[in-house]
Amino acid sequence: MPFLVLLLLALTAGVTVYLLARAYPTAAGVTPPATEAAGEKLAEEAVRHPWFARLLRGRLDPGTATGLALTVALAITVVGGVALGALAYLVRSSGYLTRLDASVGGWANDHAVAWSTQLIQFVTDLASTPAAILVLLVVIVVEMIRAPNRWVPPFLITVLVGEVLLVNIVKQLLDRVRPSFNPVAATLGPSFPSGHSATAAALYASVALVLARKRSPRVRALLAGGAAGIAVGVATSRAMLDVHWMSDVIAGLAFGWAWFSICAVAFGGRFLNFGAPLEKAEQVAETLPPSVDNPALDKNGPVADEVAAGNDSDVVEVALQRAKQPAATMRDAR
Repeated sequence: MPFLVLLLLALTAGVTVYLLARAYPTAAGVTPPATEAAGEKLAEEAVRHPWFARLLRGRLDPGTATGLALTVALAITVVGGVALGALAYLVRSSGYLTRLDASVGGWANDHAVAWSTQLIQFVTDLASTPAAILVLLVVIVVEMIRAPNRWVPPFLITVLVGEVLLVNIVKQLLDRVRPSFNPVAATLGPSFPSGHSATAAALYASVALVLARKRSPRVRALLAGGAAGIAVGVATSRAMLDVHWMSDVIAGLAFGWAWFSICAVAFGGRFLNFGAPLEKAEQVAETLPPSVDNPALDKNGPVADEVAAGNDSDVVEVALQRAKQPAATMRDAR
């Protein structure tokens, strides 16, 4: 019975996030000719006008990027932080939350059966330290082959290592006692927030974000739904195994998603492309011939070297560098 509850909650979370992700505005509704034309125009203008190239580059810079994606990430950070703070206060001051935690733990203990516990343990192991490291390494290797970007490994490592360090600091500060239903829980240290829940939320969300690069909207939605389902499943498993209180796992999810959002804001602009026209602009800028007015824009120059090096940290990096070259040439001529 506890495993069925876990499965229901995980599926509900996954389907809900999938539907929300499918409703997320994308360029998929734009006809290909319009998208291509917009991208080509952006690239041409970026090459001819340095100020416009700087404007486009700033649009993708992690320090200045704006729009719905950034708004969503910041909202998740704020909501997650507020939820974590509120729960940290309530676990020490609310008798109602304490009774609710105890009733959920008691129900899980009373309805535990061998087959259900084994399946729940398998789910909880998805966020164990060995599993997290294995997932991290596999994703880094696969993505560096599929769509190489030098910022992917630092992003994933920062998400995982940062989450583990911060969660353990919070645990030591609050020092909440674990449930007493399961004797194993007493050997696991402080309870709040749940480390497994935070790891599942942060790790699988970051993995989904990295895997979603250069994918269709439907695949991106499936990845987002899968990440949410795994996180909620792992969180539920911790409560069903009676090694965490219900409020612990909710706080763990809030913490993990908030930390992931912070990292996504910090790193995202370095390996994500916001908008199909700008993606097209990058492709066109790489192939544009030298301008009549700017003969210094040689395809065999530094820009070509930059493209060959595979540095795709900004969508209009190539156009921007080309736009800078005439000024540099004029200075040398003086």
